Amino acid sequence: MINYSEVSETNAMIEKENLDVRTITMGISLLDCIDSNLETLNRNIYNKIYESAKDLVRTGEEISKEFGIPIVNKRISVTPIALIGGSACRTSDDFVTIAKTLDRVAKDVGVNFLGGYSALVSKGMTKADELLIRSIPDALAQTDIVCSSVNLGSTKTGIDMDAVRLMGTIIQETAQKTKDLPLNGCTKLVVFCNAPDDNPFMAGAFHGVTEGDRVLNVGVSGPGVVKTALESVRGQNFEAVCETVKKTAFKVTRVGQLVAKEASRRLGVPFGIVDLSLAPTPAIGDSVADILCEMGLEKAGAPGTTAALALLNDQVKKGGLMASSYVGGLSGAFIPVSEDAGMIDAAACGALTIEKLEAMTCVCSVGLDMIAIPGDTKETTIAGIIADEMALGMVNAKTTACRLIPCPGKKAGDFAEFGGLLGHAPVMPVNPYSCDTFVNRGGRIPAPVHSFKN
Repeated sequence: MINYSEVSETNAMIEKENLDVRTITMGISLLDCIDSNLETLNRNIYNKIYESAKDLVRTGEEISKEFGIPIVNKRISVTPIALIGGSACRTSDDFVTIAKTLDRVAKDVGVNFLGGYSALVSKGMTKADELLIRSIPDALAQTDIVCSSVNLGSTKTGIDMDAVRLMGTIIQETAQKTKDLPLNGCTKLVVFCNAPDDNPFMAGAFHGVTEGDRVLNVGVSGPGVVKTALESVRGQNFEAVCETVKKTAFKVTRVGQLVAKEASRRLGVPFGIVDLSLAPTPAIGDSVADILCEMGLEKAGAPGTTAALALLNDQVKKGGLMASSYVGGLSGAFIPVSEDAGMIDAAACGALTIEKLEAMTCVCSVGLDMIAIPGDTKETTIAGIIADEMALGMVNAKTTACRLIPCPGKKAGDFAEFGGLLGHAPVMPVNPYSCDTFVNRGGRIPAPVHSFKN
């Protein structure tokens, strides 16, 4: 039973260690909005989202004020739009009208971001999938808070290399079309392998087709809390480290469970999951990299980093699983370079490279996240990096992702500014050797042998 005394235990964490509920995300099914007339479809989408989420922000603010728990973001995720727009959209521009509708209704209800301008193409692309993917650069250039994602592979189906190659082009086009805007569009675009249906975190959130009509998912975060707890076991063995992380994750997740249940009750929307990922911010003291250093590393990226991250991820999950009835989403530790002060420092001094981050992907929640790369990086090189990341997810039966940000006019060693929670990042060098022939082969990389479990 969750009670107010448990919240009281976390007061110091909230006040001094950056504990917060990072997001309440309402997932909304748009399947009942489908219509062959584009104007009717857009009207249906607006009305469904507005009526479902009109009280979301107010409710989140009331809970935050009453319980004293910061709730940083209120967000919406919707059914992948490639599925919703297939009957009405004949061109990429038709899909862009839906993106504008999503942006308008998200602003009208007051949320921070809306996710779900998405396509699921792990085995192949329908015409609608391809039209939506090709519309992404214009959609992100003409909207402010819409986020886009594309699932390119899965352990069960393999990797759609035609879609991987296309996304190399789309990411570069998005960077170019948004280069004069306040925010690079690629910060709102992520590609996945094994994307979960219930992820509350942007930019990859969408409302899976296996979900109900509406659902509330909550993401909690407390890297600073974990780091402070580990200070009390300096010099002790790994058993002490594991126990400390596990107990801390339990307390953090209980806060998320409380907020999720209360929001569910007040909004009359079923509670879905708590995602207990450690999501950092650029604020000092709110860093996953600092946790790794507290374990004994000079810098994130030093030998031992992957092992330390594996330990952290595992113990966070073990603690969280005991604290909530339903843990889901990504759950673990994020390592976004631009959103983590310690990662920024490690990348700037050369301790952390893209190759090391790729290795860390094998044991963390997501993958190559918020990585600034030179603006002239070839489309095929971007596709090759994506293919590597998708392969790690496929073979290891886990979620992996890429949020790569080509920065027009910038070269390795420069800095890119994104602002707010998105932070800033050093532009990281990429391997200069060509993978053109490989990614241009096309077709599909088949699923690994261990996917056949029936």
